[in-house]
Amino acid sequence: MSGAAPLLRQVFGFDAFRPGQEEIVAAVARGDNVLAIMPTGGGKSLCFQLPALMRDGVTVVISPLIALMRDQVRALREAGVAAGALTSGNTDAETDAVREALEAGQLKLLYIAPERLSSGGTLGMLRRIGVGLIAVDEAHCVSQWGHDFRPDYLRIGELREALGVPLAAFTATADAETREEIVARLFAGQAPRTFLHGFDRPNIHLAFAAKDGPRWQILDFAAARKGQPGIVYCATRAKTEGLARALCEVGHTACHYHGGMEAQARREVETRFQHDDGLVVVATVAFGMGVDKPDIRWVAHADLPKSIEAYYQEIGRAGRDGAPAETLTLYGPDDIRLRRTQIDEGLAPAERRGADHGRLNALLGLAEALTCRRQSLLTYFGETLGEPCGACDLCDRPPETFDGTQAVRKALSAILRTEERFGAGHLIDILTGNATDKLRARGHDGLPTFGVGREFSRPQWQGIFRQMMGHDLIRPDAERHGALRMTDRALPILRDLEQITLRRDGVRAGPRRPMVRALVSDEDAPLLSALKAKRRALAEGANLPAYMIFNVRTLIEMAETRPADLDAMAHIGGVGAKKLESYGAAFLEVINGAVETVHPTRRKLAGRAAGDIFDRLAQAQADLARGEMGTEKYLSCTHGTLRQIAERRPATLADMARISGMGDMKVDRFGAAFLDVLRAAG
Repeated sequence: MSGAAPLLRQVFGFDAFRPGQEEIVAAVARGDNVLAIMPTGGGKSLCFQLPALMRDGVTVVISPLIALMRDQVRALREAGVAAGALTSGNTDAETDAVREALEAGQLKLLYIAPERLSSGGTLGMLRRIGVGLIAVDEAHCVSQWGHDFRPDYLRIGELREALGVPLAAFTATADAETREEIVARLFAGQAPRTFLHGFDRPNIHLAFAAKDGPRWQILDFAAARKGQPGIVYCATRAKTEGLARALCEVGHTACHYHGGMEAQARREVETRFQHDDGLVVVATVAFGMGVDKPDIRWVAHADLPKSIEAYYQEIGRAGRDGAPAETLTLYGPDDIRLRRTQIDEGLAPAERRGADHGRLNALLGLAEALTCRRQSLLTYFGETLGEPCGACDLCDRPPETFDGTQAVRKALSAILRTEERFGAGHLIDILTGNATDKLRARGHDGLPTFGVGREFSRPQWQGIFRQMMGHDLIRPDAERHGALRMTDRALPILRDLEQITLRRDGVRAGPRRPMVRALVSDEDAPLLSALKAKRRALAEGANLPAYMIFNVRTLIEMAETRPADLDAMAHIGGVGAKKLESYGAAFLEVINGAVETVHPTRRKLAGRAAGDIFDRLAQAQADLARGEMGTEKYLSCTHGTLRQIAERRPATLADMARISGMGDMKVDRFGAAFLDVLRAAG
């Protein structure tokens, strides 16, 4: 096995691992069975791609979506790694090329979809090519009750046993229950080494807002981020189309995406999103798992997600490059009713429905939180954040609160006195003393609760009812056409045994444009724009997504540090050896103007100690090219010979003579001076 650190620098362009990566890489490279839970954007793919280069044999990567596999294969090839994919999206020529490379022992990583495991010839092929490791991406897809369940994932455990090789499973979305299911189905109940490495994504700003003209709220949020790639998630297909049109009408480049579109139309959207720097995709959750674009700058939810896990996974598609990203989630009572009804009317057994309500409660608790949202989010996933994050809307502007106990008791009393048969609108009429015909016909104008809530306006009572639903004090009853019924959680408040604090901004909301966090300082912003323009031009010329040239975080580091030469450029995060050779000079020209042409042999040493030695050897050679007196016959060494001396560092003249290209004449002319250079370099 090769060492991890040199490969990390030379292939992937990183000087250090992200938190949690190193120990996972070491375990996978050793051949341990591994289950790793890491946040989206935490660098999961490197945790199996790097060990694949360290281990013998082919690493088979099982991944759920074709677009995701194709993107990762292209990115690996850009980094100089031999990778291929066998998918239904391949052309015949692509499939033949991958198979030939496998038979010739030329591939290190093979990506396949789980559906291929049902093919009779797959096992035989995998045995023949010498598989050394199985890596499973999005391992939560094995959960039969999960929202991303893929039946063919159930075959992976059988494949592991048939091949007798270690398995490493990765996911960002797995609560304790799902983790147990992964272990049971992929590892036959034999506990793998489990790594639970943080759910925090501190670069993502979290924000929620109650719906108050939701279309304009989304348009306002997008307007402040115009030109930045983003995703807007909607609950319905029709809403994706309408909102995409609205964004286009106000000058955004936007398109819609949902499962009802033709496959070709969906592929076109995926391709546009990868290649266009500023495209906004308005989508259902059908658009997501296949998105491997690291520089998505914002994600907005026009409707409440299904669960806290779904929310976390969807916002996690923003800022995977580690640069600042922003989110906004809108929600209202209609969303809560829809999600409750979907759970209650689903086919899951009662126990599973109860768990799903619990997950929705966790999300609603996050939406109605009174203090730092990130602390609330991480608490759900079993983590503790000691201090408020400073990167959520509640940290930006702490909410004004009030004791809502009496207001909630009045609302609960109205619900009980009307036998839990009515929705919020009718109940608010009772509380505010609005004697409608419907209300008088039922005699509700004679209830003790009639008019007891006149201290709040109708919009304020709507906010109170929404918060009560968010705290799971009341739920819509599907059998009574959405009428609100009280839950057991409400009883202590009704009996005056507990109090409840509500957010005043939930009953007196004022529109506020969320602030935009700058990627770089004002001083560096023009250079960052120029670097993005160069990246876009190179990407278009190579027909690649722009982020496969360099991601935004790499460009930010270039703009902030302004490397002066290839050696300095080689130390920028994300600039590996192959990318330095391919693109380094072009980006240096943007940063510094015209740059001196560097010989390809010297370029391969950029950023390494041998590069500096090469330069000193070249200078010593130039000084002695015509001898010490400058009168002898011209003599020189090739760049390749100087590179060998710089890398191998011969200690004596005899060792020097054994370097290819160094004969007696060159040793006599340059040997002593070269040894002086090597000694000085230590």
